[in-house]
Amino acid sequence: MTTSTASNTAATAAAGATASPLPALRHFRWTLQDHIAHLQLNCPDSLNTMSPGFWRELDAVLHHLQHSPEAQTARALVISSTGKHFSAGMALETFANPGFAPDDRTPEGRAALAEMLWDMQATLTRIEELRLPVIAVLQGGVIGGALDMVACACIRYATHDAFLCVQEINIGMVADIGSLQRLPKLLPMGLVKELAYTGRRWPAAQALQQGFVNAVLDTPDAALQAAMACAREIARHPPVTIWGTKQALHYARDHSVQDSLRQMGWLQSGIWSNRHVMEALQAGQQKRAGSFPETGGYRQFGALETE
Repeated sequence: MTTSTASNTAATAAAGATASPLPALRHFRWTLQDHIAHLQLNCPDSLNTMSPGFWRELDAVLHHLQHSPEAQTARALVISSTGKHFSAGMALETFANPGFAPDDRTPEGRAALAEMLWDMQATLTRIEELRLPVIAVLQGGVIGGALDMVACACIRYATHDAFLCVQEINIGMVADIGSLQRLPKLLPMGLVKELAYTGRRWPAAQALQQGFVNAVLDTPDAALQAAMACAREIARHPPVTIWGTKQALHYARDHSVQDSLRQMGWLQSGIWSNRHVMEALQAGQQKRAGSFPETGGYRQFGALETE
């Protein structure tokens, strides 16, 4: 498969009944090649800050990845960045935007803030709920909302100069789009509280010691290459078994061992394939790539044709 640009991706997506065309992207660069989707933050001059346009484009890309016929071939998603920092978090000018600035004078205004936060949280949750594994490549600062974003990834590689920061406490607010909910599932609670209460920088080397990042590399290119190598390994396996593995791990994270074992039985019985097992074994013995069907895109009920 050749590299896909935003324009030809949009044309392909438009042909699908359940897919929406991917708009021209200003904040990201998007490619899909050899079963690996690559989403790259691409506004280095603004430190890849998360403006309203950033959120709209991210939501569109994730929807495209989950629903478009073309993206059905993706078996892993790599998220990386450009420039000095992965992302400096929420664009500060956003808080001065009349359309965004919360109305804290009335209960109705504060209720509207809750709705807006749930909407932003849902966008990041879409990263976590993708049917395919997500690998994040961190460089420079991973600040505020950017930390919320990469906490949704399955695997994280970092450069030696990368650092993470719960920035919100430094600007007089509580982190509100995922860090305080996801980090306690990934790190010791004492460490999470230290980071959340102080807003201090957390270096990549320390994040490696705590298992938040899988490896620390010298340069952004080396970190990206490590992520791509991992993605290629993942892509060798039957996509439906990777999907099932991700489902089981996420369920186990939030449920008891006994509940998770019961769920595992239903999951395995639902996706078991003698063909996949035999093909995987034969491919390993013959030292060749296995041949497996794609998982297929999600079908949206509201997009189905009706008589």
